[in-house]
Amino acid sequence: MERGNSKHGPRLDDEMSREVSGTVQGTTGSRAQEWRQPEPAGEDQPDATTVLNTETRSGAPWGMTPLEVEQRSRLGRFISLSALPGDRESLWRNAQENEAPEDLLAELARLPSGVEYQTVSEVWAALGHENETQRW
Repeated sequence: MERGNSKHGPRLDDEMSREVSGTVQGTTGSRAQEWRQPEPAGEDQPDATTVLNTETRSGAPWGMTPLEVEQRSRLGRFISLSALPGDRESLWRNAQENEAPEDLLAELARLPSGVEYQTVSEVWAALGHENETQRW
């Protein structure tokens, strides 16, 4: 007969096991006793939160909206890292090989010719869009 602990009896071992089973299995809150639950904010106090109530709460960097971040990311999904640095023609060809949508191919066709772009951010700026700004 195998016991979990030599200092307690089987009944006490089982009782102690049941007390922590919710925490171990993750089926209930992490606090064993109800009195350990945090109290809610008072009537005249704001609710506790770690999220700032600002425009950047979505994770968008300073100087860009969440929509602009998504659009730049969409552009970057169709330009392989191996295509950079590259000019208008090589970037357009690479995006076409990566099955980019027609609207992105049309945007890339608008790039000035004879300019070599090092990053997707440079391509984005050359298309007339804003990149993030430095936060001082």
